[in-house]
Amino acid sequence: MAPIQVALRGCCPRCGKGRVFGGVIAFAPRCPACGLDLTSFNVGDGAASFLILIVGAIVTVLALWVELRFEPAWWVHVLLWLPLTIALSLVLMRFAKGLLLGLEYRHEAREGRL
Repeated sequence: MAPIQVALRGCCPRCGKGRVFGGVIAFAPRCPACGLDLTSFNVGDGAASFLILIVGAIVTVLALWVELRFEPAWWVHVLLWLPLTIALSLVLMRFAKGLLLGLEYRHEAREGRL
């Protein structure tokens, strides 16, 4: 299964049938279809640092545009940008973790191997 398909569909990189996520962004311990041990993969927090920059840039540009164009009250900004920031962070984190898991599986990368 291609890493991009694992990221988009959240499916197992080996069989393509089971789900790799047990929660919103947490991996399941094993694939329910083929039994692949998902705890052996370590995607770490590398994706989070990039997502902070990406989501921060998107929200900042949009917030500045809204402020300069419409000049809303401060609470409108809170109502707009807080949910958008949380939603973008969760969606993109799930995608990034799935992509990293798919890449680790494809390249047989494991922690502590030379």
